[in-house]
Amino acid sequence: MAARKQEEAESLKYPEVGHVAALILARGGSKGIPLKNIKPLAGIPLIGWVLRAAIDSDVFDSVWVSTDHDEIKEVAKSWKVEVHPRSEKVSSDDSTSLETIQEFLEKHPEVTVVCNIQATSPCLHPFHIKNALKKITEDRYDSVFSVVRRYQFRWKEVKKGSDECTEPENLNPAKRPRRQDWNGELVENGSFYFATRDLIMKEGRLQGGRVAYFEMEPEHSVDIDVDIDWPVAEQRVLRPGVSFPGGPCDTDSGMSSGYVSDSEVSSAKSRDTELLNVSIHSRDIEGLRKLQKDDVEVVLLISEEDVLRQMHYKLMTGCEAMVVGEDPLKDVQSMVEKKKLDWNDVAYMGCDAASESCLRLAGLSAAPAYAQPEAIRAGKFTCKHGGGAGAVRDFAEHVLLQNQQARLQKQKAVGAVTTALK
Repeated sequence: MAARKQEEAESLKYPEVGHVAALILARGGSKGIPLKNIKPLAGIPLIGWVLRAAIDSDVFDSVWVSTDHDEIKEVAKSWKVEVHPRSEKVSSDDSTSLETIQEFLEKHPEVTVVCNIQATSPCLHPFHIKNALKKITEDRYDSVFSVVRRYQFRWKEVKKGSDECTEPENLNPAKRPRRQDWNGELVENGSFYFATRDLIMKEGRLQGGRVAYFEMEPEHSVDIDVDIDWPVAEQRVLRPGVSFPGGPCDTDSGMSSGYVSDSEVSSAKSRDTELLNVSIHSRDIEGLRKLQKDDVEVVLLISEEDVLRQMHYKLMTGCEAMVVGEDPLKDVQSMVEKKKLDWNDVAYMGCDAASESCLRLAGLSAAPAYAQPEAIRAGKFTCKHGGGAGAVRDFAEHVLLQNQQARLQKQKAVGAVTTALK
């Protein structure tokens, strides 16, 4: 028994805190939008956006959907996550999230930390989850929840028909601050709530003990409640900085994927190859299209685990896709030789230690912000944005700038030769 417990502990991602589970509550009886949790948003079931974030964060020992509806169960299973059958007792309009989470914990005593992720927060990103959990695993907080900074002046509500005057609640009208002179206020955005089992089961709350907040960007703080929210949310998820759901990732930055391109980066040759190891999202796709417009051939690298999604990625990006193994150097070297390139003509982007050799060999190389230290040290350029938040676009623009400079240098060289001949 002791040996079995030790084996189970060693299999956990964070043995010091125990089993960490993600739990998405998805009741079938939504009154505002029928079955909104699986209604397509930008072509993806709504719940798929947060399931992708949970899976790609790679911090959970298990990912669960708690539901009372068969269709939602099937969607959850298609994402290869666990399903907790939600009882009728906690499936009514009056049921609270706390009651539903407590039921889940009663059935799963192995879970010591739970992250309740709201299914209606499609702009949640893996790095939000990953960094928030550090407050529990490293800083030893008991609960962590997401917030967003708002710059709104609040006034006291008065009863309709009353002679009572309203009063300001968070400002002095005589000294009304400018936006840039005011830090605003932190308000819950409802995206996620981390809490320990003891806090939920013994104290009956999701926030308490040593409590901390995790601030999210306004563009990622989207909540869908009624129909009018839907088109707004759809526009938001298609904006730069929001990841398209894909397969599980194996890096800090997002799903394991990459891009290969041919263009005029150096004056020595007319072609280069660009490989990027980050998640695909709208900002990245815009960067890829800019490369293609500049006559850059783009090839998407797919990990062996994502081979089934190869066609999906090709359709999403319009790029050729190639499967690579655990050591990208072997496959990239083969591609470089096949295309008759030199490593000096290669522009490579990677975010983990496995990419270190390629990053050092490439003529141009980059790592996303927040990438693993090995990748940042090996890369010659660090992107302003993180993987899954626009890093590909950053690097694409960097490559295009190098192309432009190389062409200008070539034109000057030709001009100089022409002048000399005269």
